[in-house]
Amino acid sequence: MGVKLYGFPASTCTARVKASLEEYGVEYELVPINLATGEHKQPAYISCNPFALVPAFQDGDLTLFESRAITRYIARKYKNGVTDLLKESDAAAGALVDVWLEVESHQFNPAVSTIFYQTFVIPFFGGTPDQALIAENVEKLGKVLDVYEDRLSKNKYLAGDFFSLADLHHLTYTFYLVKTHASLVNSRPHVKAWWEDISSRPACKKVIDEMAADAHASK
Repeated sequence: MGVKLYGFPASTCTARVKASLEEYGVEYELVPINLATGEHKQPAYISCNPFALVPAFQDGDLTLFESRAITRYIARKYKNGVTDLLKESDAAAGALVDVWLEVESHQFNPAVSTIFYQTFVIPFFGGTPDQALIAENVEKLGKVLDVYEDRLSKNKYLAGDFFSLADLHHLTYTFYLVKTHASLVNSRPHVKAWWEDISSRPACKKVIDEMAADAHASK
């Protein structure tokens, strides 16, 4: 049956899983799900993700949803002597990875996902973005990135001097963020250097190039 990822390249959460698979060199099939036609609400897909969101993931008989849980599974199953994005063999390093995974989920994501939704998703469906809401969340995200700037002035990556799943989880939303609010990143030199580093990794670059191509094709 092999590994199957259900979603589409421009999806931030689908691309998060794709980046993890690419980092570990896992062979997988991307099964396109067309949200415009409501394919994600059909029974066949609901059986994979009961919340009718992308992505869903299958590895043999195992079916998963929620992108952050999927990337953790990939990191545990496919870790090797070269790539170990959770650092579970080192309690201290692994704990720091966990801390910054939580920061991404609870501090970074709420603000950046709101900016993304207002800036990209609402216009795509013909709506008008709420500029006040965007401004509010740009301010919130700026305060979060100030913490990142301080952290990254002392470490090359978020959890330490090693690339981890905590860095990878930031990839997809930051890709869209720099297209519309680049100053949030560029005005913070250590955040800027970190972004340039992680986005130039071969696996990550492949994924964001595919995101860009898919987003362009969808216009």
